[in-house]
Amino acid sequence: MTAHMTPEELAENFSFLDNWEDRYAYLIELGKKLPAFSEDDRIESNIVRGCTSQVWMVADDRLDDRVHFKADSDAHIVRGLIAILVKLYNGQPKDFAVLFDIEGYFKKLGLEEHLSPSRRNGFYAMVARIKSLSAPLPAK
Repeated sequence: MTAHMTPEELAENFSFLDNWEDRYAYLIELGKKLPAFSEDDRIESNIVRGCTSQVWMVADDRLDDRVHFKADSDAHIVRGLIAILVKLYNGQPKDFAVLFDIEGYFKKLGLEEHLSPSRRNGFYAMVARIKSLSAPLPAK
């Protein structure tokens, strides 16, 4: 799975899908392509709060000024949402995580109106976690 895809490329992929069932199937396919997530990372401190499903997210230990994270879930649709976030955020400059209009983009993909409120809340909880993982470390 390509770690990075421009928002335009991902939106174009979704634009070819005519109905919710096709988008749902595409989300599930994206989720199936997530890289393996270590069992060692499936710990309490890596759980994303605010998600109905179990979601684990960890920062990648690269020392550059870009967003790097790994995540997984026990739910297929949520794995697909994670895959979207991986494609959008991984490899981007850290300020992208703060500046990108993810709410507007989520609506543009046609997902906003089809996911339950709890799934939407979980999606935005994952975005908040990405932003916190991307924040600069405090000076010592």
